[in-house]
Amino acid sequence: MAYPIEKKLVVAVSSTVLFDLSHEHHIYQEQGLEAFRRYQRDHRQELPKPGVGYPFIRRLLLLNRLSSEDHPVEVVVLSRYHADDGMRVMDAVSEYGLDITRAFFMAGRKPYPFMEAVNASLYLSTNAEQVREAVALGYPAGYVLPCAAEDDDQDDQLRLAFDFDGVLADDEAEQVYKKTNDLAQFRQHELENKDRPLGAGPLAPLLHRLSYFQQLDARRVLEDPAKGRLLRVSIVTARGAPAHERLVHTLSALGMEADEVFLMGGIEKKRVLDILKPHLFFDDQLVHLEPVAKSTPSVHIPFGVANHLPLPD
Repeated sequence: MAYPIEKKLVVAVSSTVLFDLSHEHHIYQEQGLEAFRRYQRDHRQELPKPGVGYPFIRRLLLLNRLSSEDHPVEVVVLSRYHADDGMRVMDAVSEYGLDITRAFFMAGRKPYPFMEAVNASLYLSTNAEQVREAVALGYPAGYVLPCAAEDDDQDDQLRLAFDFDGVLADDEAEQVYKKTNDLAQFRQHELENKDRPLGAGPLAPLLHRLSYFQQLDARRVLEDPAKGRLLRVSIVTARGAPAHERLVHTLSALGMEADEVFLMGGIEKKRVLDILKPHLFFDDQLVHLEPVAKSTPSVHIPFGVANHLPLPD
């Protein structure tokens, strides 16, 4: 019987998101592919340091503890490395104790089309150009920005933060604002449409699947209050009242749940994120991510009008 990957929450990740291979990437850029491959072979026994996405992936896999099902959460490595170069990556996966058994090493081929083969709800990469290509083609992909934030390896709780428009919801509301450039008109439009949910954004399927684990986690804590939560999901949005009602109706219509919603109303998101300390923050606008990325692992979702895609007629 084939493995039921279509029933899993699957996240695909590049080698350079999972581990810090920046030195190796510099060798590739400066000296070429053969020098990079030689370095990988000669340093196979050298354990790379965790990458920006490692704290997220480690905790994501711990969500398997919440369910009696067989591995409801899967992580798949999708890498442009050759298979023999990828052996160092797989050695590191084993050394760090990550329960990852599936990896595609494609010798320079673009990885994101293979998201469909593994039913991935998210693909994380450090290649901004390929992520932009993937999102333009309808894949839920994100570019992981550099970040030097320290991780607390004694803390198993996974904390995720999402922007709303252009990430969880589509960019209809952002299109309205771009066309008018008038905050009052935007608020009036959202008030008039408060009962009409927005369409799904690129990461709506991801949060929908995570909602299942939120429910399991809440039930677990209810049965034993001494146990801490393993998963917390926050929405940190530039929206403020009265635009909040459409947000709430959209979450409900799309079957998504959040533990906290922060209606920032134009306040810099970094002020909240520095307190929340999420392991990943997803936003569709680099202008919001750049002040945050030094202290918070951040992911750019290059979707919609905020990323200079054309407005509809």
